[in-house]
Amino acid sequence: MADNPAPTTPATSDGAARWQARYDAARAKGQVREADFTTLSQMEVEPVYGPADGSEVPERIGWPGEYPFTRGLYPTGYRGRTWTIRQFAGFGNAVQTNERYKMILERGGGGLSVAFDMPTLMGRDSDDPMSLGEVGHCGVAIDSAKDMEVLFEGLPLEDITTSMTISGPAVPVFCMYLVAAERQGVDLGVLNGTLQTDIFKEYIAQKEWLFAPEPHLRLIGDLMEYCAENIPAYKPLSVSGYHIREAGSTAAQELAFTLADGFGYVELGLSRGLDIETFAPGLSFFFDSHLDFFEEIAKFRAARRIWARWLREVYGAKTDKAQWLRFHTQTAGVSLTAQQPYNNVVRTAVEALAAVLGGTNSLHTNALDETLALPSEQAAEIALRTQQVIMEETGVVNVADPLGGSYYVEALTDKIEAEAEAIFDKIRAMGELGKPLNAEGGIDHAVGPMTSGILRGIEDGWFMSEIAEAAFQYQVSLEKGDKKVVGVNCHTASVTHELEILRVSHEVEREQVATLKTRKTDRDEDAVRAAVRHMVEVARTDDNMVPAMLDAVRAEATLGEICDALRDEWGIYREPARF
Repeated sequence: MADNPAPTTPATSDGAARWQARYDAARAKGQVREADFTTLSQMEVEPVYGPADGSEVPERIGWPGEYPFTRGLYPTGYRGRTWTIRQFAGFGNAVQTNERYKMILERGGGGLSVAFDMPTLMGRDSDDPMSLGEVGHCGVAIDSAKDMEVLFEGLPLEDITTSMTISGPAVPVFCMYLVAAERQGVDLGVLNGTLQTDIFKEYIAQKEWLFAPEPHLRLIGDLMEYCAENIPAYKPLSVSGYHIREAGSTAAQELAFTLADGFGYVELGLSRGLDIETFAPGLSFFFDSHLDFFEEIAKFRAARRIWARWLREVYGAKTDKAQWLRFHTQTAGVSLTAQQPYNNVVRTAVEALAAVLGGTNSLHTNALDETLALPSEQAAEIALRTQQVIMEETGVVNVADPLGGSYYVEALTDKIEAEAEAIFDKIRAMGELGKPLNAEGGIDHAVGPMTSGILRGIEDGWFMSEIAEAAFQYQVSLEKGDKKVVGVNCHTASVTHELEILRVSHEVEREQVATLKTRKTDRDEDAVRAAVRHMVEVARTDDNMVPAMLDAVRAEATLGEICDALRDEWGIYREPARF
């Protein structure tokens, strides 16, 4: 369809006419950017393409901005707005990471994405004996609200969307973010961003949990309620397939396990009595973009279609926004190689392009040296520029879903969707094993049927074994030479020299521990103990825990103190040994 409202072909299908009306309405509202939407040779291109003879496209494919959203959420595609460049960053202490954030934003980044160190991810303070040697090494160390203040100093949180990749202690870290915003004088109701909070994928793949699943689900439910009521633009859950894929799953497994987890969180919201039209738009997703270019594009398109259909047909969502699957993408860290590391720039560019052609809403591109260490400033800039070259120079933003209608891409989309649906059936069946029938001949589930299946799959180690088998099969094909990795099992001769990599000094840990000690000395210890005690008392009731946790954070209770109090109350979880 042309940018001009008049049709460009003698025959226009009903679907094309619907799309044109939506596009024209968006343009009338100023939702189409003023930009040059021509090719490098100044050839005019349409905002979207369909059958040249004006015939209808199949309903499962549809048009951009139309259910089931296979071709994207918006009729304008990237002509409306481009994806958000959201570079994942964090290392050392809050001061160092704050400097990196300012560099990213000054050079064109569109949002922040916080990487935390391992002690923070596990709910431990920097002075905890279990933190020794790990402080600041895989992300930024955050012990208290004061660290969060420093992390965002000079960065107006009311204007910047902020993503935080953390699940086990996500809720207390989120409370620290809110307190940092309060201390900037920000109205919390206007904050926008994403908290990962996806505990299911921790048991399935990443293994960074604090408690058994049920207490975590209680906290997540409280967070969903709190955000829906108080911070409507903030997304309290980013359901993550990235870590599932990095653990070795196939593309179909990544898609199916991730969406199943998402359905579990929908069931959690419904079990809390929340309105699906209110809380479902607060769910977002986080996918890996791997190297099989067309498979990844098909995966992203299938994800939108499956989610929309299930939200409408299974869970009863009626509005488009409640049926939308919005997702962030990160290029595949596991595809990077230590051998010939400059090849990683090419890999990342291909993966990023696949994410864009699949319609990602935001994107992180990995740095060439991330297989060796945290990104150096130069490598981080190259990763950022990779996105900017794709956005500004390739023309991919000119046309919505440019591969829509491709025989190959549509067939792959259908195949991945079918494989995912078969996996959903297995997960739901696991949730019914051993459960008695109720008076109506059905099965009662504490939260919902998909949630029951996920919990049973975690308990039985099913997810882990499925991923392990997929990873094993890939490794076999790699070692046999059936799958090629340039610089590893083919084309191994090279003139590449060793990289200069970023090294985090152990002095960072010593300084962080000393700073934490000073902060503990300077605070009102009685107020801290009282606030933490009150938080635990609330945990024993059905009341929402977020307000009490906020009070503890305002009193400068540390992350470790909050998490340890809840570990004492709820116990810890150890994964059963399996062989």
